[in-house]
Amino acid sequence: MSMTHHAEPAVTTPPASGPQQTDGRTTRRPLALRLLARPEVGVFLGALAVWVFFLITAPPVREAASMANILYQSSTIGIMALPVALLMIGGEFDLSAGVAVITSALTASMLSYQLTMNVWVGVIAALAVSLGIGMFNGWMLVKTGLPSFLVTLGTFLILQGVNLAVTKLITGNVATDDISDMDGFDQAKKIFASSFEIGGVQVKITIVWWLVFAALATWVLLRTKYGNWIFAVGGNKESARAVGVPVTFTKISLFMLVGFGAWFVGMHQLFSFNTVQSGEGVGQELIYIAAAVIGGCLLTGGAGSAIGPVFGAFMFGMVQQGIVYAGWNPDWFKAFLGVMLLGAVLINLWVQRTATRR
Repeated sequence: MSMTHHAEPAVTTPPASGPQQTDGRTTRRPLALRLLARPEVGVFLGALAVWVFFLITAPPVREAASMANILYQSSTIGIMALPVALLMIGGEFDLSAGVAVITSALTASMLSYQLTMNVWVGVIAALAVSLGIGMFNGWMLVKTGLPSFLVTLGTFLILQGVNLAVTKLITGNVATDDISDMDGFDQAKKIFASSFEIGGVQVKITIVWWLVFAALATWVLLRTKYGNWIFAVGGNKESARAVGVPVTFTKISLFMLVGFGAWFVGMHQLFSFNTVQSGEGVGQELIYIAAAVIGGCLLTGGAGSAIGPVFGAFMFGMVQQGIVYAGWNPDWFKAFLGVMLLGAVLINLWVQRTATRR
């Protein structure tokens, strides 16, 4: 008797759904790699490394008072780096930001002193001037189509010359007169340049303002329609316009935000030192831009955050003061600025390629 073997029907297992079905193109990258691809994480690790380095090489950094001073230096950079970062995410940058700070302070100081009025009159007038400078930059950009480099370079040269010439014309000197005995000075100083004590350490109010502005900027970017507009116009303004994004309003308002930042920092400088040197501010715009770039804002626009520039500003404040505490030549700070800027550009290039890799 022959035995017949019947073939069993093939059992077809349905393909697994969800993340189990992967191939070479869709395999998820390791968590560590995905985290490092985020610019905020990279600049945080960099800031942490710089902090640890100076903790080891500069013993004064370990003191609470020194740390408060480092945070203060970081805040004066960081307050301006935030609107500069938003502008860069929107695809533009502002070379006049540094001298605009001094223009604002000079306006408030000279207007108040020469008219012998309450300092708040000068403060409000300076705000109007600062917002006007930002509006002019944005309007010139959208109406002429010129690159923001050329528009703001022209504004930079204009403001630099006006700051020096007008101050000499009005005061007969390169610095403004002391306004510390004028009405309203003490109230304005409490807002812009006061200190408070924590554990026996004097902490500048600008640190608080810095963190508040950072939280506000983060909320705007991630939770509001305006934040979506910023990313859209920075990525591709023509595509953004095609879907209804108000490109002109967004660009101009971003430049005006830089103007607001310049006003705030200018008021801090005025009420901290009671007088303003008209030739200052040149070169600060590079530090603001570098802090934003190191914080992960791409030079091409359309990408970045508000948290990254916070750590970028901290790195600059840490190095600026850390070099002093270590007893080194402060000229090394400029060398650090150049090295970190080049390094940040390379890191951002790697991040951009990683994000678009299939």
